[in-house]
Amino acid sequence: MPCDVSDRFVRNFEQLAEGNEEGLNIKALQGRDGFRMRVREWRAIYQIDGDRLVILVLDVGPRGAIYR
Repeated sequence: MPCDVSDRFVRNFEQLAEGNEEGLNIKALQGRDGFRMRVREWRAIYQIDGDRLVILVLDVGPRGAIYR
């Protein structure tokens, strides 16, 4: 993964942790729990756990391979 993409994911997850989803490309997954965040052609699959915000990133990869 290019450094600029990984930096962008870190900034996006920090923004999400602050409770601000504005401008983030996030969608709920279909057929399973969790969400996906898109940065260019890369996707991060993550879950939010409980009342306390715990973001658990399950996988990061290029589009297509990430959903397998």
